[in-house]
Amino acid sequence: MDLEAESAAIKVDTGKSKDIAKSCKELLDLQNEILTLEEQIKKKKEAETFLSEQTIPNLMQQAGISMIKLEDGSSVEVKPFYAAKIPSSRVDEAFDWLRDNGYGDLIKNNVTLTFGRSEDQIAKQLVDELQQKGHNVKQAEKVEPMTLKAFVKEQIEKGKNVPSDLFGVYIANKTKITTKQ
Repeated sequence: MDLEAESAAIKVDTGKSKDIAKSCKELLDLQNEILTLEEQIKKKKEAETFLSEQTIPNLMQQAGISMIKLEDGSSVEVKPFYAAKIPSSRVDEAFDWLRDNGYGDLIKNNVTLTFGRSEDQIAKQLVDELQQKGHNVKQAEKVEPMTLKAFVKEQIEKGKNVPSDLFGVYIANKTKITTKQ
């Protein structure tokens, strides 16, 4: 088939192409609107954090109080907030510190065995037997995030030293407002 005959066989519905173009523009407009709204939410969350962790705790500290009831019956309380996350670049060092300081039981040690199909019987054998036979054995160690957070909080409240850089420790006062039901 020559080029002229081939182009004659292809018919383009210009009405549909206009619909496609219109829908694509609508999609781009929505995507831009979503980006704008996400940026607005990010800024609102930053403002919320500043009020909750800085402004209100500082004002209440200046007033010498840690809790107050408002006229509408709501109560406002400032409590310490703890967060921790081991930086991925320092996992080995953090685990060594935990083990060296008697907290190795916080580390979960998972061993994963990978088998092909129809190898159910092999899967029941011990890990060392599988290694001898050349099977792929994977080991992963981790500390659960909530366990790490609770550990850091407990140690700090007991006055013990925890390496902040190893455990990504973040401590702040946080405002909690309980509304009257």
